[in-house]
Amino acid sequence: MGTDKPVTITVEAIVHSPVESVWKYWTEPKHITQWNKASDDWHTPYAENDLKVGGKFVSRMEAKDGSFGFDFGGVYDEVNMNESISYTIADGRKVKIAFIRQDNDTKIIESFEAEETNAIEMQQAGWQAILDNFKKYAENVKEQ
Repeated sequence: MGTDKPVTITVEAIVHSPVESVWKYWTEPKHITQWNKASDDWHTPYAENDLKVGGKFVSRMEAKDGSFGFDFGGVYDEVNMNESISYTIADGRKVKIAFIRQDNDTKIIESFEAEETNAIEMQQAGWQAILDNFKKYAENVKEQ
């Protein structure tokens, strides 16, 4: 293993919110901490984001009961405001996210290289669950 090209997994959603709002909710730490979880028994108590090429980001993801947690982070390879982001995760895998304007909606297409520990289906389900949480948050957020 490790010599083959990694499997790329894609998840997507249509968010009923304009791309400018979607971009803000996706990239600002005060919003990231509100939606970045795969299930209700997890949360993201901390996030930081230096949204520029070469900039770093990190989100602390934890089980609410304190039983497990990890940092998810990486470095930005490309940032095109309101259009796309690509980054390299700390373990070397690549991620690309497209934000496609569709009138007042935004289609998000997120593609990432699979890791070799967990089943492809499990990884896809986890990333889709986080994207679905983002969609729910972005469509219902009340700005402060």
